[in-house]
Amino acid sequence: MNAVFDGASLRLARVFSGLALEEVAERVGKTRQYLHKLETGQGTPTEQLMGDLAEALDVEIGFFGSRPHRLNEDQFHFRKLMTTKSTIKQVAIARGEMIDSLIKFLDQELRLPQVSIPSLPNSHTFDEVERAAEYCRKEWDLGLGPIANMTRLVENLGAVVTTFQGVSKEIDALSVSVERPFIVRNTAKESACRQRFDIAHELGHLVMHEGVVTGDRVTENQANRFASALLLPRSMMAKLFPRPTGTRLDWKGIKEFKLTWKVSKAGILFRAKQLDLITESQYKTGVITLRKYGETNGEREDHLVAQEPPEMLARSLFILAEKKGINALEIAKALHIKPAFLKELAGLESIALSSPPQIHPEAARHLRLVK
Repeated sequence: MNAVFDGASLRLARVFSGLALEEVAERVGKTRQYLHKLETGQGTPTEQLMGDLAEALDVEIGFFGSRPHRLNEDQFHFRKLMTTKSTIKQVAIARGEMIDSLIKFLDQELRLPQVSIPSLPNSHTFDEVERAAEYCRKEWDLGLGPIANMTRLVENLGAVVTTFQGVSKEIDALSVSVERPFIVRNTAKESACRQRFDIAHELGHLVMHEGVVTGDRVTENQANRFASALLLPRSMMAKLFPRPTGTRLDWKGIKEFKLTWKVSKAGILFRAKQLDLITESQYKTGVITLRKYGETNGEREDHLVAQEPPEMLARSLFILAEKKGINALEIAKALHIKPAFLKELAGLESIALSSPPQIHPEAARHLRLVK
C-alpha cells in the first residue's frame, strides 16, 4: 500500500468531529478496540479501511499521513483549566490544530498583517500588569480613548479571531500561542461588551504568558487585570469615571460611561473598585443592584453596543476565490479535507463565498496577495 498512515492523524480527525471511538467504529464496521490500536500506532489499516475512515470523517486519505506541525496543550490558554472537561478540551485542541493548518495555508497565499504582539513575561504584580497594558496602548498607537473595535484591533495586530462551531459555548474564550496566534470567541455570550473583555483577556495571555501554563487563579487574575487596564486606562478612569454622590452610585453616569467605553457596567464597577474609586461596600451594592434587576448575565443597554464579528478569515477566503481563483474546494484539497469539514473549520455559514463579505476598510488594509 502506497498511502502513509499515522494513527495520530486519525485521532485528530475523529476528535475534531467530536466522535467517540465507538461511533467511528460502527460507521466503518470495526471494533472500538481495533480503532484504538490504529490511533496508538499498534496497527495499519488496509487501503479499503482508510477509504472508509476518510469517508466517515469528511477527510481525504492523505489526511492520515504524518503532520509536521502538531500543537500541544501547553500552547492553549484555557479558562478555568482544572474544570474544563477533558473531552471538550481535546476537541478544542484538535480544532485549534486544524485552524492553525488553515492559517498556515493562508499565510502562504496572502500577505496577512504582521504579528505585532509584544512579549512581556515579567508582568506579575498588578502594577506590572497595568504598565504592560499601558505599554501596549502606546505601541499600538491607541492613545487613551475608547477602543473602537477589539476584534479588529487584534486582527490588525496579526492574530486571527474565530469561533469553534458547536464547542465555543462550552469552553469559554481561549487563545493559542503559535506563530500566528489566534483567539476563539465564546458565541454563547450575546453581549458585545463581554466579548470585547474576553478578547482583551486572551490578548493579555498572549502578551504576558507565552510558554506559561495558564488557567489557574493567578494567571487568570493577571489576564483580567490586563483586559481592564487595556479597555479602561487608569488615568482615564481617574479623570472620567462618574463618582458616587455620597454613598450612592451614579447609575445614569455609569450607563453613559458604558456606552462610550463599551465595557459592561459590572466591568466598570470592578475596575472602579480596583482603582479605589469606589469602596468595597459600594461595589457590593452595585453587584446586588445588577442582580436585582436581572442584569447578571446580560445588561439592559447591551443591544446598544454593536457586535464586533471576526473578519480576517472570511476576507482571506473571499480574496483567494476572487483574486487568485483558489476556491473552497481547492483549499479543502490542499488540507486533505472535504468541503463540509472546511465549512465546520472556518466557522462560516457558507464556503461558496460568491459575494464579498461586508468588511470594514480598516480590517483589510494590511491584507495583500502574495505575488
